[in-house]
Amino acid sequence: MTTTETAGWSGFRWGSWADLALVRARLDAGADPNEGAHPFERPLHAAAERGSPEVVAVLAGRVDDIDAECEGRTALWGAVFSDRHENALALVAAGADPWRPMMAGWSPGRLSLAGPTPGLFFPFPPGHARLTEAETAAVTEADRLIGAVGDIGYDGYSLACVRGISAAEAAQRLAATPADEEELAEVMEDPFEDEAMRFIGFSDIPGGCLVSQQWGYMASAPVVMRVLSAGTVAYGMYANPKSGNQGSVYRDGEVVDWDTHPGGGDVSGDDSAEEILLKYLYVGQAAAYCFAGAGLRPTSARAITDPDTHLRLPERDYWH
Repeated sequence: MTTTETAGWSGFRWGSWADLALVRARLDAGADPNEGAHPFERPLHAAAERGSPEVVAVLAGRVDDIDAECEGRTALWGAVFSDRHENALALVAAGADPWRPMMAGWSPGRLSLAGPTPGLFFPFPPGHARLTEAETAAVTEADRLIGAVGDIGYDGYSLACVRGISAAEAAQRLAATPADEEELAEVMEDPFEDEAMRFIGFSDIPGGCLVSQQWGYMASAPVVMRVLSAGTVAYGMYANPKSGNQGSVYRDGEVVDWDTHPGGGDVSGDDSAEEILLKYLYVGQAAAYCFAGAGLRPTSARAITDPDTHLRLPERDYWH
């Protein structure tokens, strides 16, 4: 490598933060342990979330403040959220505070109570909040729901999880009409034709209903989401095979979150405490995340892969 290539943290890839020799070489060459190649990520945060405990320990010994926050959270918080428990313990051994308040009340220690190792930072110190009954129930439900929905096994589908209304009401809101079985069978022979986009599935699910399309984006189109969410909340997603999961959240007919990445674990300091927990519990589980967000309790993925019924949407602009 040239001097330019080894200066700072430029060119560091995902796996580089687990390479102890490489990290030490960059530090010895003058890389700043407090500032990364991007303003939204510090070296210690990056190592905590995807590196090795050995690299974390080296960086922790060189930073000015082991509890420095980046985008509202410390490196220890990132390690806990990423389920990098050895990294978290390395940070605590270097002086990081598990109970420092942040992220809508989710300190690293409190967040760990919702994860696979709730005893990570025991003994639990006095004066800090434990999980509420509702949060404990959400953790239990996440285990059940992820197991029930599982891996859909393919991309290209879309869904709208709608709280508190039936499939019949959803169909009425969208002015959907019964599909002729012969026509539907013909459409299914080539589901990527424009005409096929007007056929979507409807299923009743405990807690509400699911509107879905196995072969396209229509179930999560903006107008569909707006109409379905009137007086309630709807979580939508298109499992785009080219660019990944594209999500949205509508409440009472208005978009409240757009172009999200369900199951991607993208958290923000502006997220509510409920949303942060939801994102933590359903990392890598996009469909289950949408069900949980809307308060639906399916017992399987059947409503996505084999809806109760298919109906035909009327012709209109579903994007504006």
